[in-house]
This record gives sequence, structure tokens and C-alpha cells, in this order.
Amino acid sequence: MHFRIEGGHELSGVFTPAGNKNAALPILAGVLLTREPVRLENVPRIRDVETLLSLLASLGVEGGWTGPGVLELSAADLGPGRSLDPELAGRIRGSVLLAGPLLARLGAFQLLQPGGDFIGRRRLDTHMLALQALGASVDIGDRYLLRTPGLMGASIFLDEPSVTGTENAVLAAVTARGTTELRNAATEPHVQDLCRFLATLGARIEGIGTPRLLIEGVEALGGGTFRIGSDHIEIGSVIGLAAATGSTLGIAGVDRIHFDPLRVGFQRLGVEFEWRDAHLIVRGAGELEIQPDLGGQIPKIDDGPWPAFPADLISIALVAATQCRGTVLMHEKMFESRMFFVDKVIAMGARIVLCDPHRAVVVGPSPLRGSTLESPDIRAGMALLIAALAARGTSRVHNIGQIERGYERIHERLGALGARIARVGSDG
Repeated sequence: MHFRIEGGHELSGVFTPAGNKNAALPILAGVLLTREPVRLENVPRIRDVETLLSLLASLGVEGGWTGPGVLELSAADLGPGRSLDPELAGRIRGSVLLAGPLLARLGAFQLLQPGGDFIGRRRLDTHMLALQALGASVDIGDRYLLRTPGLMGASIFLDEPSVTGTENAVLAAVTARGTTELRNAATEPHVQDLCRFLATLGARIEGIGTPRLLIEGVEALGGGTFRIGSDHIEIGSVIGLAAATGSTLGIAGVDRIHFDPLRVGFQRLGVEFEWRDAHLIVRGAGELEIQPDLGGQIPKIDDGPWPAFPADLISIALVAATQCRGTVLMHEKMFESRMFFVDKVIAMGARIVLCDPHRAVVVGPSPLRGSTLESPDIRAGMALLIAALAARGTSRVHNIGQIERGYERIHERLGALGARIARVGSDG
């Protein structure tokens, strides 16, 4: 199974982003906290979501898809003695998010080694330290055995603003006895969505969107309906696509507040934006010029915890920069293996100097040529797909299951913009 892409063509039209994948996964884990029915809307139907749904089903959660982007689920009966499928848990990083809810609901949880993208070391320490502060004991062997006689509120300072660590702590704290103060919490849009979802079910959370969350535990959560917000990473991916292919594209459903960190990064590449009829218009046509720092110094695009430029968009921005005039330093601070896909872009004709595992200097514009590529992870896979659409000639992108873990029907949705892309193979 692979994508066959004929690149070098300008795109046009309006793209509608899917629901936020990184919000959907913790929200699905949060369904375990209530015995009442939950309806979720704007859920992306992607491989990571399907894998987590299979894990939830193995725990006794009933229900499923009832319409496009709509899930209706019930965790009324989580019988004892159920266990997770190691193969399923090993596919996604999101399986770690089951720890907090199952500790709160059942008092015990056996955490298998989570999977996900191989982009560098991804610590579980923040999760375990937060759960221990709430009253869990952790036995560490080839897997983690967590137990608690009852979770209790606590004042917790996270050792790093980990997104999934924050989410696990919030999931465990909303039904713990007493009040939890969570400091140095992650503030990403998907963390905010999780908190708002839990509030819809009756959780009491103050400080949503700030590094300090105050959670007053409630005895039980109820049911409800919640709509997941648009995926800002998918929005950023389409901005990078417009820049790389020299296209002007519209994007629907963009949250203006969550757009600002993306705008700052992509404007350094010379991309211009305007709002029209509630759509974001991305002007990537014409010759884009990288904007130097004051004094003509080489600018830098670097990532960091929200509201800094997202780490998940560094790969996308790097490929876009190959088609912009000038020089820019890309600095990926968070994962030591994220940059190792650039050799594939260099082989396509890009002028990139990989300085070390975290930094790359890009000099553009460089004409790219079609190539045979393999997706190493979700975001690098999407970056390579964008490079193929910008390149002259035909490319083939293999291991597309990685891309489809995070982007729903991406070949169809890009095809609607005029991309010449086909999904070739027979595995469905």
C-alpha cells in the first residue's frame, strides 16, 4: 500500500480540517470515568482512534460509530479481570492515557509499554509521579502495575509540561477526593478540549488554558455530548502545503486564538494570511521570501510547549522552507530523532545542512524531484507527502499507515484541492 503522487501542480479550494486527533484520544479515555452514555462529535476516523476504540471495547465499553465523525459510547460495565491486548497497546502512545481513568474507576491498572512514533525518548516519569502524588502505588517491571485504595487530591508541580502527563493527571483527579492543584501543566488546545469535555460531564476544573489547573473532585461524572475542536496541526500542515506548492488555499473552521502560534512561525517563511467569510486564506502563491531578523540575521523557527510553535509542525515547516527564498534555521528542541527524515528530502534535491539531531539549516528555493519515499512517523510522513506534491515528476510514498494514523482520508481530501494523488494497494 502506497501513495502515488504526480507533483509540481498548483492547488486551490477550501480545506476543512478534521477533529483534533490529540484531543480525541484522551477524551475517549475519559469515557471510562462515567457509567452514563457519552456522545462525541467531530471525531477523526483515523487508525489511532480505531486502535483506542478496540482497547476500550476489550475493557467492556459498548457502542461505536453512529454517523460521520460521531461516536456514542457507554462504559457502564467494566467487569473485573479484563486486560489490554499488548499488540494493540503497542501501536499507539495514547494507550498510556487509560492509566488515570482506570485507576479512578477500578483502583488498579496494568500499564503495558505504549507505542507510537519513534521520534526519540518519551518519558513516562511525569505520569507516574503525578499518579503517585494522587495516592497510587507503582510497581515497575517489564510493565507498570498501578494500585490505589482511593485517589486523593494533592498539590502537584509537574516536572515538565508534558501533554499526556497533564491529561493523565487531570483524568485521575476529577473524581479524586478533595482538591488537586496542578502546576506547570501543559496548555495545548487538546488539553483544553479534554478539560472542557470533562466539565461537560460535571467535572469542576478552573484555569483551563493556563499552566495552573484547580480541580475539585466530584463523586461521579454524568453523561453528555461534546464536539471536538478542529485539529490545529492539520491546519498547520495545509499551510505548509500551500507554501511548498505555491498555492493559495482556504481553510475552514480555524480558531483564531489557536492560529496565532502557527502564524508567527509560517510568516517567517513569507507566507501571508487573511480572513475572508470565516475562512483563513493562505497565500502561498508567488515567490515566498524568508523574513530575516533585524539587521539581516538568519531567522530561526523553533518549537516548544504551547503557545510556542508546535513540535509536530517542525517537519512540515522544514519542507515548506525548501521552496522559499533565503536561509532559515529549524530548531527542534523536544525529540532527538525528529529530524532524521531530512536525508530523504535532501535526496529529492533540497539544500539542507543537518547540524545535529535538533538543528537543520535550510537554503531555498530548491527544485525538488520525484522519488520513492517511506514514511517514518505521522508528521514526517505528511512532510514527505508535501515534498512529493511540490516536486516535479512522480513519487511513491510507502508505509502510509503511519500517515493515516493521524490524517483522515488525506488522499481524498487533498485530491479535492487538485492534488494528483492515488492510494495504491489492496489492504483497504
